[in-house]
Amino acid sequence: MHAEAEKVVVSVLIRKPLEIVWNSWIQPEDIRQWNVPFNDWHCPQAENDQEEGGRFFYRVERKDGKEGFDHTGIYDKIVPYQLIEYTLDDGRRSSIEFQHIDQNTIVRESFDPEERTPVSLQKEFCQAVLDRFRKYVEAK
Repeated sequence: MHAEAEKVVVSVLIRKPLEIVWNSWIQPEDIRQWNVPFNDWHCPQAENDQEEGGRFFYRVERKDGKEGFDHTGIYDKIVPYQLIEYTLDDGRRSSIEFQHIDQNTIVRESFDPEERTPVSLQKEFCQAVLDRFRKYVEAK
């Protein structure tokens, strides 16, 4: 793919107020609980210096250790309770938008796809993480 490739977009409606959703998205202790796509995966490490120019590091891997990756980058823009934009260490860009509607929150993530993995798999993976985030936050 080229830099002009379409962004992958996923979203989820969470039946919780914006402040709870936002804080659950940015706190490392929360991130470790929801930042996985499947039950046989986990996020053993999450570091988050959430400020413009700050770095983040999430380790995501299968519990059996056979597969995993580091999700790392730098925050480009943060508008509290509205928008997070960042650039991954491999140069791909991503944005997460938070929209408050009544006592609900929509989280919409868009990102540059990775070249080696089919876009459909990347979308499924990201949607699975967002769905897990929704379940985690709604159970709080």
